[in-house]
Amino acid sequence: MIKEDRLKDAQSVLGKLSKSISDVELGDSFSTSIDMIIDCVDSGGKIVTTGMGKAGIAMQKFSAILRSLSFPSAYIHPGESSHGDLGMLTPNDVLFVASASGKTEEVIRTIDSAKCMGVTDIICITSHKDSTIREKSTVTIDMGEIVEAGYLHIAPTSSILVMMAITDTLALTCAKEKEVTFDDYAKRHHSGYLGQVAKSKSTSG
Repeated sequence: MIKEDRLKDAQSVLGKLSKSISDVELGDSFSTSIDMIIDCVDSGGKIVTTGMGKAGIAMQKFSAILRSLSFPSAYIHPGESSHGDLGMLTPNDVLFVASASGKTEEVIRTIDSAKCMGVTDIICITSHKDSTIREKSTVTIDMGEIVEAGYLHIAPTSSILVMMAITDTLALTCAKEKEVTFDDYAKRHHSGYLGQVAKSKSTSG
């Protein structure tokens, strides 16, 4: 491929990825999810995230961001949930489930098993209108109709980017409403460059 054509094609992919985020419309379910997360943490619970494949990686990142921002959180792998990992769940927890299709068997089984553990607050983020997890969840954050970037339009790209953008926004909004400070952040992220910045801001503030 000619260099100019390659760069033009790559730039087009970037544009489609960017548009997939700008097309997201947040609604009442997003606001309800914030209330559920804050109420859960205030009552001593934690946010347990789950997802399979690329969605699982996005949920691991979401859980890590929540923890750094003072919200107790843990990731549970859907494939391991039925092999003992469900033991981390308590009725006070919120289960946050991610699946673009909403039809992943391991994810569906995890939701059903969590309900057997007494978990009643379940938030899902999904795209497909016929997503099975919609009817199994308390609240559904709708990603909208997603067209994956790239010439095959099949590799999880745009959908995962939107998933991460929405959950990042969710975490940051929750942190702002809980008035998380640089000191709070520094206590949980005290190493590395970000730890130095947070401690510096905390001291100067």
